[in-house]
Amino acid sequence: MKHKFKQLLPTPETLRNNRWLRWMGPVLHHPRLWHFSRKGIALGLALGIFFGLLIPVAQIPFSATVAVLLRANLPMAVASTLVTNPVTFGPVYYGAYRLGKWVLGEEEVSENKAVKILEKAEALPAEKGSWTDRMRAWLTYLGTVGKPLVVGLAIVATVSGLFIYFLTSALWVLKTRWTRNRRLRERLLRNPSEADAGAD
Repeated sequence: MKHKFKQLLPTPETLRNNRWLRWMGPVLHHPRLWHFSRKGIALGLALGIFFGLLIPVAQIPFSATVAVLLRANLPMAVASTLVTNPVTFGPVYYGAYRLGKWVLGEEEVSENKAVKILEKAEALPAEKGSWTDRMRAWLTYLGTVGKPLVVGLAIVATVSGLFIYFLTSALWVLKTRWTRNRRLRERLLRNPSEADAGAD
């Protein structure tokens, strides 16, 4: 199971050659960044989801930098930033905007205009080298709905990151206990005398 899971994640070579991460150099060789442990996996997932939801661009370098500082699992931190993608982008940001507006108690602020700008920013094709166009559209969008969106994203990112961290940790512990108990049952079935000795 663990090996199949590793195949889905970016390899060390891929991450070390990534244009966003190359500047870290030798730091990326630390063994704890690649180790599959409960804390490393849970923290990596939480960081990736946090930054993936919180900021619209450069999620990978932010997530990877904090993962290196906290010794979280680096492939997991990078891969989980994909929580926001062309499919989830619109609903997540629109929902965060509405949440932020509700928390701040703000009146309706030209929501139709904000939605149109968001759709325009979303529709800009990444493959045509439109980095500056996307940034310009994002700045326009943030200028229109900035405060509610930032507040909403901060809440969603923080709650989601914490939830994923504790959920992953709990599932890891349950899986470990289940595996240990299954192995113990199998061993007792093979050697019934151990069970009798334990009863004595």
